[in-house]
Amino acid sequence: MALAINKDNFESLLASEQLVVIDFWAEWCGPCRMIGPIVEELAAEFAGKAVIGKCDVEENDEITMKYGVRNIPTIVFVKGGQVVDKQVGACAKEVLKAKIEKYV
Repeated sequence: MALAINKDNFESLLASEQLVVIDFWAEWCGPCRMIGPIVEELAAEFAGKAVIGKCDVEENDEITMKYGVRNIPTIVFVKGGQVVDKQVGACAKEVLKAKIEKYV
């Protein structure tokens, strides 16, 4: 299951050496709801290899602003505290899986 990312656990996640994948989403966003199940599947597939989570933009302004998220869904890939890749908009599972495999 994808981790709920918020201000309470965000900094400790960034300190991890593992790849951190953050899905910025909102309940009212149709494309976000389409990609949500894909993110959940990837979280299960890459458990132990990458941290994959969801960050509600309505509840986490600071994190959203830190990554300059203007459109959702936006998926940010962070490794060693640095953004290494980004996907804006809904996409196929294979696209996200390939990006994760590139960095794990």
